[in-house]
Amino acid sequence: MGIISFLKLVEIQTKVASVIPYIVGTAFALYKFDNFNTKNAILLFLSMIIFDMTVTAINNYVDYIKAIKKEGFGYEEHNAITKYGLKPKTVLGIIIGMLILSASLGIILFLNTNIIILLVGLVCFTIGIFYSFGPIPISRTPFGEIFSGVTMGFFITFLAVYIHIFDKEILNISILEGNLKLIINLKVIMSIFIISIPLIVGIANIMLANNICDMEDDFINRRFTLPIYIGKENALNIFKYLYYIGFVGIIIGVILKVLPITSLLVLLVFIPINKNIKLFYTVQSKKDTFVLAVKNFVLLNVTYIFTILLGILF
Repeated sequence: MGIISFLKLVEIQTKVASVIPYIVGTAFALYKFDNFNTKNAILLFLSMIIFDMTVTAINNYVDYIKAIKKEGFGYEEHNAITKYGLKPKTVLGIIIGMLILSASLGIILFLNTNIIILLVGLVCFTIGIFYSFGPIPISRTPFGEIFSGVTMGFFITFLAVYIHIFDKEILNISILEGNLKLIINLKVIMSIFIISIPLIVGIANIMLANNICDMEDDFINRRFTLPIYIGKENALNIFKYLYYIGFVGIIIGVILKVLPITSLLVLLVFIPINKNIKLFYTVQSKKDTFVLAVKNFVLLNVTYIFTILLGILF
């Protein structure tokens, strides 16, 4: 397998959906706690990005194995196994190798921190694997948007913050003299959730846009996603309002002083994002307009990152 076919198999261009939450969490840890742990940051990044690639490879592998309709833009152009004539056994071997490497890095990170990293990591690994694998993969149900949005939007952001402040009694579980001790700082946990809202809705909308564009092919291939259950019109309305929720989340964060006042500058990108929403309403095509969901995610959240960094400076 060549480098190009491997990068296509793991859809490297989509890794922005995990890298951006990681950066937001890191920026927030610097802004709110003035903490940065280089070793933990590197371990989390490598484990996260490799696991993200693993999940994508599993998705392409399962789609290849289960595909009923084997022609059309989505199948021929977006599945590297078909496009590059990859051997399924080779792909499976790469998936297993990446999974072991990602898990190993996660265990090292756990040994450097505490049990919370292990527990949250196990949750993420479980959701990631069963997102595309198993008798009823999550991606083939109406819950794909929820699981992808929360897992990547919230859990990655949480981990990116927590690895820098794990020793500050924000969240921890311990056993002392036979007694289970649970520490939860609800204020900090809720703060992390609030800053994650633009990420959760943006990632959920990438999944939703993908499913709206693939409705006909998904029905044939027995992928009963959210748009198939609720209809295209309702799905498009959810697509629109989720972005609005993202902006409201940032405003709430500023009002509650979770985010710096500079984060209100994100409102400047409302007009281009709304324009992209209207374009997607007009045409829903994997080839032509699906990319608008990715552009909106990047535009909203990269701007968001810069506003947090400005808050650190000022």
